[in-house]
Amino acid sequence: MPNIDFSAIQTFFQKYSFQIGSFSSNDLLSAIGIFLGLMILFRIFRKIILVQLSKLSKRNITDLDDVSVAILEQIPSYFYTLLALYAAFQTLRIESPLALRIANGVIVTVMVIQIVVFTKKIINYSLKKVWGKTEQQAEEKQTAINGVKFVANIVLWATAVLIILSSFGFNVTTLAASLGIGGVAVAFALQNILGDLFSSFSIYFDAPFKIGDFIVVGTDMGDVKKIGLKTTRIVSLGGEELVISNTELTSTRIKNFKKMRKRRIVFTFGVVYSTTSTQLKKVNEIIRKIIEKQENADFDRCHFKLFGDFSLIFEVVYFVKSNNYNVYMDIQQAINLSIKEAFEKAKIEIAFPTQTIHLQK
Repeated sequence: MPNIDFSAIQTFFQKYSFQIGSFSSNDLLSAIGIFLGLMILFRIFRKIILVQLSKLSKRNITDLDDVSVAILEQIPSYFYTLLALYAAFQTLRIESPLALRIANGVIVTVMVIQIVVFTKKIINYSLKKVWGKTEQQAEEKQTAINGVKFVANIVLWATAVLIILSSFGFNVTTLAASLGIGGVAVAFALQNILGDLFSSFSIYFDAPFKIGDFIVVGTDMGDVKKIGLKTTRIVSLGGEELVISNTELTSTRIKNFKKMRKRRIVFTFGVVYSTTSTQLKKVNEIIRKIIEKQENADFDRCHFKLFGDFSLIFEVVYFVKSNNYNVYMDIQQAINLSIKEAFEKAKIEIAFPTQTIHLQK
């Protein structure tokens, strides 16, 4: 390998060095070297390392690495060029402040916009991973996803604008303070709307109910049709649509029957006072057998509860192993018919409101 006389090369540059603005030709050569070196490294990263990462990600079960590699593959080539140019540019000392601000601002602007695009893709992936594992979940949570995207876009682009303005040499401290004061004023003016907006987030994150659930709010009840950013729409049993603000929903008690795993049923009936003690003792066994024959019902108890005004009152408790109201009504109907039939066979008379007047001479 031939010996290279580095002292001769150094003497040449020292002899013929010249000033361009406030930086020398040596500084310019150093910047060009940094630029070319980074471009070579970026090219190796894209052509070799990124290709190998893509192959490895396809072998893994998780899709996080697939998304990460996909985002890296979508980075345009000019982004790497600008990144290398920015690094090389920092080594130069430009005499003109205006030229420095413009060159620095243009490079930072492109880089910040690209970073915002990457961040939005990561947010979209995260939301899909958390709320959109299936198409049904994605549809149910679409309003929440849109709301989070909206807030995230405002924060990302506001931050990006401040960074870009700062790179061009503007004083963003005053601007940020003005935006803060303006934001407080807007918040006071839109406090009701913002209250409903944050209440919608509370509904999504806490999940007291979801689309399709049957809920009771005060005197209103029905199936949840849509959960919006400001209001929630409920279809009542009568068929009309109820529009309730999210703030009202988060500040009141809600009964969610869809969350119910089984339904506790309590009902009473009465037999006439002329029923004998032997017949009364048979009632408990009759009721128990009738309920135990029902497929989706669990018998709990049956008791001779009290002496009523015109009947001997029994109280029955059982559980329906379903939260479907129609299933409960079908079971209750079958129980009532069976009780009527069994009492007719046992000659036990079901009471009805009567009044007996005894006259004494």
